[in-house]
Amino acid sequence: MSDTGLPPHTFTVTRADLVRYCGASGDFNPIHWSERTATDVGLPGVIAHGMYTMALAGRALTAWAGGSDAVVEFSVRFSRPVPVPDTDEGTEVVVSGTVKEVTEDGLTKISLTATCHGEKVLSLGQAIVRKR
Repeated sequence: MSDTGLPPHTFTVTRADLVRYCGASGDFNPIHWSERTATDVGLPGVIAHGMYTMALAGRALTAWAGGSDAVVEFSVRFSRPVPVPDTDEGTEVVVSGTVKEVTEDGLTKISLTATCHGEKVLSLGQAIVRKR
């Protein structure tokens, strides 16, 4: 784990990923798989689940921290949807972070950012990890 921060991690998100996440999470809201429904409610198209986007940030964080057991706290706010086109390429979510503080008791406070097409999709991302 580097004290300078979490380097950018890029994740590809496809419609197939969303369908799998629907099954795993039990969240079958059609805005996550139906273009017609998504656009009918004013969205730009099918969007990724907020919790799926948060999970991508969590994957980047745990990889940087050395494992999920190193994460003491983790929170985000969902600030913008992640549109996922119906292509084989899907879209990309980029997660990075900046170390804000390293405490004497071995905790590292980090500010997390997740973007899609240069726009923040998660805001107020924060985590505390135990240094190993």
